[in-house]
Amino acid sequence: MTEPLQPREVRDVEELRTLAHPMRQRILHHLRQAGPATSTTLARDLGENSGIMSYHLRLLAGHGFVREVAGRGQGRERWWEVSPEPVWIPRQGLSVEAQAELSGLQPAGWAEALEGFGRFRAARQDMGEWGRGTWALQHTRLTLTREEAGRLITDQQELIGRYQRETGDAPAGTRTVVFGFLTYPEPSPGDDAAREDSDRPGNPAEPDK
Repeated sequence: MTEPLQPREVRDVEELRTLAHPMRQRILHHLRQAGPATSTTLARDLGENSGIMSYHLRLLAGHGFVREVAGRGQGRERWWEVSPEPVWIPRQGLSVEAQAELSGLQPAGWAEALEGFGRFRAARQDMGEWGRGTWALQHTRLTLTREEAGRLITDQQELIGRYQRETGDAPAGTRTVVFGFLTYPEPSPGDDAAREDSDRPGNPAEPDK
């Protein structure tokens, strides 16, 4: 049995800065959704030029967020895929600089995930066994201590790691299963931090990880 992939903890300022860039978030999301791509195909699909794509891919590869697909491509052509290890960004013990970079990270892919869920609901009657017992829609409110909330996040990351595998190790009959996970403490009416966050420029409301 293949050993589960362990989540990769990311807290370095440069790594967070690399992830926080909007174009790199788009690249990572596209690679997860559509599979491996070259800088040329990414440029076409994302409406940029291949030189800019190559630059962003090099930065992502330099920090191990994407990797070259071995044995694919001819000549100078390079195919890229998202590295398989799940990324975990801790919310404790970050430097002030790291927290500033983290503020630029938005949960990627929520709108697309909701659209995909809508397509699944429309098609699930025709999906046979895959349309039954393979999906969940749940909204739960828990009353937790701060320590329990942190442990819940850690447990969730460990659970994801148990099911993460290299694409080449997937047995026959598998499908991509989308998993979203959103956890946050509700601000109290008097929380100054909540008011400051809502007034911060460039912090658009989320439609709903």
